[in-house]
Amino acid sequence: MDDSPLRADCSARQLLVAISSKWVTLVLLALSGTDLRHSELRRRIGASQKMLTATLRALERDGLVRRTVTPSVPPRSDYGLTERGASLLPIVEAMKAWADANMDDVAESRRLHEETSRRPQ
Repeated sequence: MDDSPLRADCSARQLLVAISSKWVTLVLLALSGTDLRHSELRRRIGASQKMLTATLRALERDGLVRRTVTPSVPPRSDYGLTERGASLLPIVEAMKAWADANMDDVAESRRLHEETSRRPQ
């Protein structure tokens, strides 16, 4: 069977869809090596409550994040990476390293593209 990422049923494509959100990447990086409460995670990554909740639910569904609820008033929810979630960190960290090394050049390419696309032909 052809396992090309161009096929809708390709496992690599399904993973890319699941983790390609900037919020997923930021949550994975924020939870690297630590568990955080929802409010602290939200502060660290700057997501809205609605976006963070949706992202955490999707990550929990996929087995990348675990949620621990401590019965208290109000209830406390802590989030941490599962072993599967932690196994994605080297990939996410490699993308971050690539961005750190290349974003100045990307920004320059964007600037040049904008400049040339505004010129009359």
